Amino acid sequence: QVQLVESGGGLVQAGGSLRLSCAVSGRTFSRYRMAWFRQAPGKELEFVAAISCRSDSTYYANSVKGRFAISRDNAKNTVYLQRNSLKLEVTAVYYCAAGYSSGTYFLSKSYYYWGRGTQVTVSS
Repeated sequence: QVQLVESGGGLVQAGGSLRLSCAVSGRTFSRYRMAWFRQAPGKELEFVAAISCRSDSTYYANSVKGRFAISRDNAKNTVYLQRNSLKLEVTAVYYCAAGYSSGTYFLSKSYYYWGRGTQVTVSS
């Protein structure tokens, strides 16, 4: 059983930075493409970023390109999301997800395992 646990969320001021982490249990972490999605209140789930199994490819939603950075450490079974320039961001729950590379990276249905999410609240 693969389990994902996000951390690093909380209350941040607009313009600040934040790094989210997602720890993944199991021995097969390096076989999964990892991704971050988010859901703002009253909005649909939205793709944020994804990273290939060996970190050779990264993908970003246009809305976060240049401001967010996804990375992973296969030795630690952990994927990260560095968020900068939070001034333009809204409050949302961020979810970590794991899936196989055969799926379309920005579709939530391509990911089989999900964390419970971590809340990020941006204050002005």
